Amino acid sequence: MFKKILIANRGEIAVRIITTAKEMGIRTVAVYSDFDKHSLFTKLADEAYHIGESPSAKSYLLAEKIIEVAKKTGAEAIHPGYGFLSERGFFAKMCEDNGIKFIGPGHKAIDLLGSKTEAKILAIKNKVPVVPGTEKPLVDFSQIKNIAKDIGYPILIKASAGGGGKGMRVVLEEADIESALRTAQSEAKSSFGDDSVFIEKYIESPRHIEIQVLADEFGNVVHLGERECSMQRRHQKIIEETPSVVVDDKLRNEMGECAKRIVKAAGYSNAGTVEFIVDKENKYYFLEVNTRLQVEHPITEIRTGLDLVREQLLIASGENYHSNRKM
Repeated sequence: MFKKILIANRGEIAVRIITTAKEMGIRTVAVYSDFDKHSLFTKLADEAYHIGESPSAKSYLLAEKIIEVAKKTGAEAIHPGYGFLSERGFFAKMCEDNGIKFIGPGHKAIDLLGSKTEAKILAIKNKVPVVPGTEKPLVDFSQIKNIAKDIGYPILIKASAGGGGKGMRVVLEEADIESALRTAQSEAKSSFGDDSVFIEKYIESPRHIEIQVLADEFGNVVHLGERECSMQRRHQKIIEETPSVVVDDKLRNEMGECAKRIVKAAGYSNAGTVEFIVDKENKYYFLEVNTRLQVEHPITEIRTGLDLVREQLLIASGENYHSNRKM
């Protein structure tokens, strides 16, 4: 088990990680911006180091500075929390190159699953249902228009590198597709530096169901049931609940097994969330994978009695789920 870890984050999630680490006898290192100098997490950590100005681009996104502090303090591992550098494959690679354990999946899995199109292709290869649509990024308007006609309206234009509803537009009829495409590509370019998009059939009034998974570094994967996050505003989750009122044991098991196949095929380890949408007939379709701890993870902890941060730390330190922690 680690003796000391660095938390590359701030606020509530930093406090959350520090609390569990202390319970496990692990010393913690916090990094903070000008704004967070007197924040609670800096006081709770065993050590705290200033890394830059208040804007995240000048502090919490400074990967090299964070690595420098980790090496200076002798931290054996870095927990990225959520947001900031948590889903940046290059940061996981930097940790690896500097002999520091990244408490999360490897950089190859992050990069693979971070692309919605690549993740969709992976799902198809592993016999996981996906929404009808394209599998590769599209940039040519005439091509997009023809494919949309084949799929049938309404359709959904989505940024290939997107998330959080950015670069996403619903198109109800062909007359609106050109303006919707321009808007989606412009938003995707400014948000992610990539204006490629893909198209899916728009599923009306879907349920948004996500499956929590834990995977060790020996290829063993377990799922911990579902969270429902259908109550959203502007594609941002407002209310999460578990169990879902529409998921019975059969559906839960089917989606859980699909989630396990995807992460296993990606060579994934640590905690992650596989998201699905469920239509009015309870047919489910793969949506995406979040390669980190979710903001809403505590409701799964309440339901299962597990501390997911503790599980992350155990997995990253070499815990074998198959031989020691059957679930």
